[in-house]
Amino acid sequence: MEIIVDRKQLLADAEAYVEKYIHENVASEFVYHNFQHTCAVVDAARELADHYEVTSEEKFIIVLAAWFHDTGYAEGWEDHEERSITNAHGYLRDNGVDDTSLFASIAGAIRATRMPQQPTNFIEQIVADADLSHLGDLSYWDRCGRVRQEFALTRDLVMSDQEWIDFELGFMLNHEYHTEAARELFGERKSKHVKQLYKRKKALFPDQTPTNLQELEIAKKQKKQLKKLKRAEVKKTGKDPGFKPGRGVETMYRATYRTHVNLSSMADSKANIMLSVNAIVLSVVVANLATKLDTNTHLVVPTVILVGVCLASLFYAIQATRPKVTEGKSSMEDIKARRSNLLFFGNFYKMPIDDFHYGMMEMIRDEDFLYSSMTRDLYYLGIVLAKKYTFLRICYNIFLFGMIVAVVAFLIAIIYHNANSPIPANTTNLLIPNS
Repeated sequence: MEIIVDRKQLLADAEAYVEKYIHENVASEFVYHNFQHTCAVVDAARELADHYEVTSEEKFIIVLAAWFHDTGYAEGWEDHEERSITNAHGYLRDNGVDDTSLFASIAGAIRATRMPQQPTNFIEQIVADADLSHLGDLSYWDRCGRVRQEFALTRDLVMSDQEWIDFELGFMLNHEYHTEAARELFGERKSKHVKQLYKRKKALFPDQTPTNLQELEIAKKQKKQLKKLKRAEVKKTGKDPGFKPGRGVETMYRATYRTHVNLSSMADSKANIMLSVNAIVLSVVVANLATKLDTNTHLVVPTVILVGVCLASLFYAIQATRPKVTEGKSSMEDIKARRSNLLFFGNFYKMPIDDFHYGMMEMIRDEDFLYSSMTRDLYYLGIVLAKKYTFLRICYNIFLFGMIVAVVAFLIAIIYHNANSPIPANTTNLLIPNS
């Protein structure tokens, strides 16, 4: 039990050790193989290990290998795995661990990250999949750009846009996750990234006719892979990923938007009517009736009822038109996760222009993101309309039934007052006959 506790402490200390080591020894030109990448690999490794509920010993090997797998970049990218193994073993020895079997397992897990990956056991498969988890993660485009930049800085490998897209497509198509858990966690988004790469390639270079036999074979392989991805997605989701919304869909969105806007205008008009009517009634009551209540005490209760009805109607009419203050800012995480709706000003008016521009460009490039945002916008417009009309219904009900109650109260008060008022003296004399 003590060993488990010690090893847990070793893993806790490894993070600080590796962070300091990478910051002090790995050149800043390695913009991809940095501490951020290491943390992402460790998180993915832990997630995969937890998915399979591995033993504490296996998890220790997996996580420690993930922490140290790129420390060898301190002396360059070539054969960095071997130097990473040496660093991991040195760290363990410095902390009182000298286990040949453990060293061998960690070495195998780190070597499993070498390209092309060739893991030989389950632990190595988990570490290998964790190392390339970004291929199916939300951070893919950022990490992809960093790899391209790192190649240019450290290997003098400068690629054009077409060369880079072809390189990425080749890498993605030749890669397969080794564990079922990784395929479940990252496979779907990885397939989506492959399709987006094809779209970008086609947008940049629409004429993709092969010019030689080698290019023809590559094109056939890519086409075959696309068909495979399409069949897998149709089988899983029941939807055709090649489906393109037509004019009917666009007309539906346009008509629905117009209907929502018209209904909102009607609600505001109805609320303005109630505001005006109740304001007029209150003005008349205050100007003409309130000043005479001291001599007409029988009208106090009906007047209070009338004023209460008007104030309640005003309250709900104002609620129907009162604007809601929103946060005004969408996070980059929400944009990358395609959860943000940038079509509504309340979600972006506090955002920096660069973040907003990035989000809009992503929406333009991704039809799923665009139509998802439009659908989400319609949904929240409906929520707002429902609140408006709920408040309006309450307002009109209060005004309708309240006015009836107020008028009845006035009639009862007047009739009761007249019935119980004393008959004037001169009227009484007229009724007495002359003697």
